[in-house]
Amino acid sequence: MKALVLSGGAGTRLRPITHTSAKQLVPVANKPVLFYGLESIADAGITEVGIIVGDTADEIRAAVGDGSQFGLSVTYIPQEKPLGLAHAVLIARDFLGDDDFVMYLGDNFIVGGIDDIVEDFRGSRPDAQILLTKVPDPRAFGVAVLDAEGQVVALEEKPERPQSDLALVGVYLFTSRIHDAVRAIEPSWRGELEITHAIQRLIDDRAAVRSTVIQGYWKDTGNVVDMLEVNRMVLESLESRTDGEVDAESETVGRVVVEPGARVTRSRIVGPAIIGAGTQVSDSYIGPFTSVGENCTVSDSELEFSIVLRDAAIRGVGRIESSLIGRHAEVTTQTAPGVPSAHRLVLGDHSKVRIQP
Repeated sequence: MKALVLSGGAGTRLRPITHTSAKQLVPVANKPVLFYGLESIADAGITEVGIIVGDTADEIRAAVGDGSQFGLSVTYIPQEKPLGLAHAVLIARDFLGDDDFVMYLGDNFIVGGIDDIVEDFRGSRPDAQILLTKVPDPRAFGVAVLDAEGQVVALEEKPERPQSDLALVGVYLFTSRIHDAVRAIEPSWRGELEITHAIQRLIDDRAAVRSTVIQGYWKDTGNVVDMLEVNRMVLESLESRTDGEVDAESETVGRVVVEPGARVTRSRIVGPAIIGAGTQVSDSYIGPFTSVGENCTVSDSELEFSIVLRDAAIRGVGRIESSLIGRHAEVTTQTAPGVPSAHRLVLGDHSKVRIQP
């Protein structure tokens, strides 16, 4: 069995972060989201992985390499532009051959991995197996319609009027029969080859399509709110560790990780939280559910329920919360006698700023 991991896409919902970085490499608890998926694939006993890459191919290659750090053998499959999940299957045909495979969206996060799901599929080998979860607003997802006996009878892609609240999770399992289905469908109104249409083709052809409603935690980390929520959940499983330096005037409370080379002085850190390698924290408060990346500076500031990417600097800021701060970003306050109080901002496209009066 092989794996096909999708790591293309523009990541428009995470802009401006994704103007300069692949969305799959935005860190959760200081580890890229993509890495969690690759680890789950390896844990399920799959070793051959094809990664679909687009405009951020160089960055993905640099981070993942040949896959050996995960116990995997990785083949990169270029996609000229994101033309749909079924298009990814189409262009991966040579890599996949006639093998069964799991297709995993690289920005998705599933707690507990996919071991049981893969084992179940290997045992029964339906032509397709999809994972479903109940969501409050199905309009942003592919949606499955089940009959009274729980069998899949129809799939809809981002419907205006959903017929159910069961959204497709970004993990699919297929036999080679899916290849005929993806060749048979036409692009949707979005100009994409939809995997929901290909699976619907299997259903129409009376192929065996099974569904599993997962009870565990799943998130599509394609927006800031969900990214922060996944970060919170992962941090809750931290085990305290101090490999850096915490001075006698500082206090750590709860599950706190201080990575090698990090230095905490005259500060209070309340976990769960992680301070990245080489980061300097001084005269500050770091609150729960906060990840500070490597080589950052946090001084005379308060930070909580946030993600700070590497090489960022936060100085003299009274309070930051529920925020995603990009690489090399600088957040500061400046006051001078006789100068009117004002905010000075340099923001990228699609930025969002909330300023308290």
